[in-house]
Amino acid sequence: MASASTTEPTRRDMLYIATGAAAAVGVGAAVWPLISQMNPDASTLALASTEVDISSIPEGGILTVKWRGKPVFVRHRTAKEIADVQAVKVDTLPDPQADSARVKKPEWLVVVGVCTHLGCVPLGHQGAHDGWFCPCHGSDYDASGRIRSGPAPRNLEVPAYTFVSDTKIQIG
Repeated sequence: MASASTTEPTRRDMLYIATGAAAAVGVGAAVWPLISQMNPDASTLALASTEVDISSIPEGGILTVKWRGKPVFVRHRTAKEIADVQAVKVDTLPDPQADSARVKKPEWLVVVGVCTHLGCVPLGHQGAHDGWFCPCHGSDYDASGRIRSGPAPRNLEVPAYTFVSDTKIQIG
């Protein structure tokens, strides 16, 4: 028959356990700052989203806000602008996209104000389509932020946004 033998813990066993625990705490204390510094800075987290009061934008006006270091254009479109951009045949556009896919409410357009050609900032209410015009290389966008002519390969980007209320939107 096999017999189980148990030995009483010795003082040396207790020293091994205490030394191991102290080493684990020391390693944790040394590694914690290294892992913690990988978290995003508080200023970066603050830029992750921004709330914009749109009640002061007149019909036909454009408000430019800064989000994640980029300009964002919030445009209060007129009924004529909405009708004009909805009447465009999508298959004639260089980057085909319907106006309804770019807006949540037809009277409000929110786009990142960076030209998709080389990253310039286009000018509002300019160009052949009364949208945005990039004077650096001649890219012309309509009132829906869609590229109509010029070297830009894509439409102006639509950021993630939601309507918090009838007078406020949250970008990001």
